[in-house]
Amino acid sequence: MKHSTRTEGEFTIVTIEESRMDAAVAPEFKNCIAQLLAGGSNRLVLDISSVQFMDSSSLGVLVSLLKMVGNRGDLMIAGAKGIVADLFKLTRMHRVFRMAPDVGSVLGTVAA
Repeated sequence: MKHSTRTEGEFTIVTIEESRMDAAVAPEFKNCIAQLLAGGSNRLVLDISSVQFMDSSSLGVLVSLLKMVGNRGDLMIAGAKGIVADLFKLTRMHRVFRMAPDVGSVLGTVAA
């Protein structure tokens, strides 16, 4: 799975560089984020602005990762749009995850 990782302040920002998040990439995605959590990154922002399609397996991975973070950190979703944003709304996951229109909004909210 193509992605990039950078740190800004207390946040680790993971930018997904794939147009699809589906069953083909879900296990690798979970392992990647689990390694970041195991390495001490506990405030994560997942930038999914390039993702144009997401299936239930990837959504399930996100829920699993949210449980891994628990109340020792944050897992925020930035940049969901189109049918990906619709999936979060349809499944009511937009109420479970902290959602932001973009990474800048997350960083700006914390800085304020």
